Amino acid sequence: MKSPIIAAALLAGAIPFVHAQSSVVLYGVADAGLVYESGGSAGHVNAVSSGVASGNRIGFKGKEDLGGGMAAFFQLENGYNIDTGTAGQGGLLFGRQAFVGLSGAAGAVSLGRQYSPYYKVMRDVVDPFGIGLAGNSLNIMVGNTRVDNMVEYQSPRYLGWSVDVAYGAGEAPGNGARNRSLGTGLAYTQGRFGAHLVHHRRENATASDHASNTLLAVKYDFGVVVASLAHARNQGLAGADSRDTLLGLTVPLGGAHKVLASVIVHRDGAPAARDARQWAAAYLYGLSKRTDLYAAYGHIDNSNGAAFRVGNATDAGSGDTAFNLGVRHTF
Repeated sequence: MKSPIIAAALLAGAIPFVHAQSSVVLYGVADAGLVYESGGSAGHVNAVSSGVASGNRIGFKGKEDLGGGMAAFFQLENGYNIDTGTAGQGGLLFGRQAFVGLSGAAGAVSLGRQYSPYYKVMRDVVDPFGIGLAGNSLNIMVGNTRVDNMVEYQSPRYLGWSVDVAYGAGEAPGNGARNRSLGTGLAYTQGRFGAHLVHHRRENATASDHASNTLLAVKYDFGVVVASLAHARNQGLAGADSRDTLLGLTVPLGGAHKVLASVIVHRDGAPAARDARQWAAAYLYGLSKRTDLYAAYGHIDNSNGAAFRVGNATDAGSGDTAFNLGVRHTF
């Protein structure tokens, strides 16, 4: 991690960035775990891994009241690897997120490197593992994680309804369609129930073909268990189609205990029928509101030459089976 980031973090911890009408907050995640992986071509792997449940980060976010219901806001988030001390996201300074925007009664508009509407529904609604641990839904499903050069509009909620629209500029000279992305989301939430329909489209480098993903997801809190059900239709480049279905459960056991579970079925639309199925479960124990211990297991049954791997929030994984044991602290 670059020394300016360390200095800024230390400064943020020493000086409260709070002024009249505005504030800046320092936050982050420190997560490390033991990972055992098997079923890969090179044999089993034992590792001390970084960001198993949640990707490690140090971030700054702020908001300024502009009056009349308007506000300016920003977020800058650096990723790092706690096992080696190196920078994440290929060494980008703020590789996790970097955006600025304005909000008001009509909604919010932001510009920069941001999460796609599709990914946010995957993380916050569909996946009980929150895109982490060995149960990570992105082991099999498409997530469209971050989009560069993105402009996003998020509406306020009205009678339970809200929309999320995003455009990622390809910035290719002479052809505005090359490398661009488009994202849309429609949500209805009321009480314990939520339903989401999201779509993401990405043009390729020549704008002669595109990939797209459409996801319908519902989530309901029954009190004793929170259940999510989702179905995705995927179209890859050159017409590579597939379907994904996920059933997820979150079971609070009272106090500090929580159990997570999910099953994902991937159906390949190609004649080769490279299908796959993932089973996963996890146990979380909260030592406090900011610190928890976790244990997780995930396994993928690959068919007809499919090669999906069990990863976690940071690593793609090396085989079809993985076990995690670690600790996560948020600040």
